[in-house]
Amino acid sequence: MFTPVVPFGGFAGWKVFERTAARQFAAFEKSPELQRDLAYFRDKIGSVTSAEALVADRRLLNVALGAFGLESEIAKKAIIRRVLEQPPGDPKSFANRLNDPRWRAFARAFGFASGAPPLSSKAFQSDIEARYAERAFESAAGEADANIRLALNFKREIKAIAEGASVDRSGWFQILGQQPLRRVVETAFGLPASFASLDVDRQRAILEEKAAQSFGGRSPAVFASAETVDATLRRFFLRDAAQAAPTTGRGVAALTLLTAPGAAPAASLFSARAAESAR
Repeated sequence: MFTPVVPFGGFAGWKVFERTAARQFAAFEKSPELQRDLAYFRDKIGSVTSAEALVADRRLLNVALGAFGLESEIAKKAIIRRVLEQPPGDPKSFANRLNDPRWRAFARAFGFASGAPPLSSKAFQSDIEARYAERAFESAAGEADANIRLALNFKREIKAIAEGASVDRSGWFQILGQQPLRRVVETAFGLPASFASLDVDRQRAILEEKAAQSFGGRSPAVFASAETVDATLRRFFLRDAAQAAPTTGRGVAALTLLTAPGAAPAASLFSARAAESAR
């Protein structure tokens, strides 16, 4: 498996990585291990006729979940089946009650509640394969520098939130409920560890104030701007480097946030508030 190269740490290392990412990704895509996973998916997915059948094939399910950043949830078969067997368009469906956009996207792609999804479609297969390869590349980059993976994750996930219909009402709660995003934003804004112990509405108010001071807007919609995303990541890397904790400790912490099999204890609270705000 090709291992992405991160020449050095910090914001300078991130900018160098950004400039070489397309070339490195092209090399990563040719990795035999990745190609075997994608070939298996392409060969088998068209014959799947139920959520039960998809869940029963662990290798196939790993690609399906991995395409949406959910590979760490693969052991939760009961949850996966509930997500796939309930209509994603129903506000009361299990995927929507989880209020994690990854689960909703997974349900829309693979859900069987409204009839069989287009699993045999070449366009569908190509889309899932591209998603899986992108996230696998991010995971591999994270082995070299966990903060690089945090940054890549932030660029993708913050865009979906910033451009979402409910961004003004629930965007901050969605960010607070996803630990990798929360880590980047809290570090970029220079918030202390005690911030997490505040009431959730107070946390949102502080983030609104910080965003207004830094970027001229109180809503996470400010992150729709590529310049704002770049400025946020610059602050994240610079402030992270200035922290007293050893580099190895920071890297382990970042990797833990991205690979933990479940949400942090507080995540369900933020998810609930995001769901309430989105109504």
